[in-house]
Amino acid sequence: MRFLKREGVFCRTCALASFRDMQADTMVLGWWGPLSVLITPFTLLTNLSALSGIRRIPEPVTPGFRPPLDPGKPVFKRPAGILALIPVGLLGLAVFAFTALLVIGLVAGPGGLGGQEKLTVGSCVRNDGTWTDEDLETVDCGSSDAQFRVNAPVDATCPSGDYLADLEYSEKGDTTLCLRPLKG
Repeated sequence: MRFLKREGVFCRTCALASFRDMQADTMVLGWWGPLSVLITPFTLLTNLSALSGIRRIPEPVTPGFRPPLDPGKPVFKRPAGILALIPVGLLGLAVFAFTALLVIGLVAGPGGLGGQEKLTVGSCVRNDGTWTDEDLETVDCGSSDAQFRVNAPVDATCPSGDYLADLEYSEKGDTTLCLRPLKG
């Protein structure tokens, strides 16, 4: 990684030619280092402040002892500028993907987008976890996967032989639900 600077007294045309050459070189060669990938976008943006200074220089009125440099094509109309769109696009895609995943993670929270599945009285469930770490999923009551029917407790307790569902599976997270085994 290196930082280059051209100093001197330039007319507007010569300064624009130097800017375009250096900006095009930076756009192609500035990405090839571990830290350069992060620093190059900021360098390119910083160089734009030099361009605003170049635009304030008045046009040359009389030719000097030598003709001014040819400013050439604008940066993005040069092969180097077009080639630079690849790393710029990949960096933009990476930033967008990171931001999108961060937002999805914040919205979803630790329980995923849907969180825990809520149970209703009369529905059937199966437990894919252990009773200390329940993983209840609602299934069709006629399905062979159905293991339990969800019932409301009688007098705030579950009948003998029924299992107690975690509170997080109830609609508001504060109601006890009983799980009656369907098979043996």
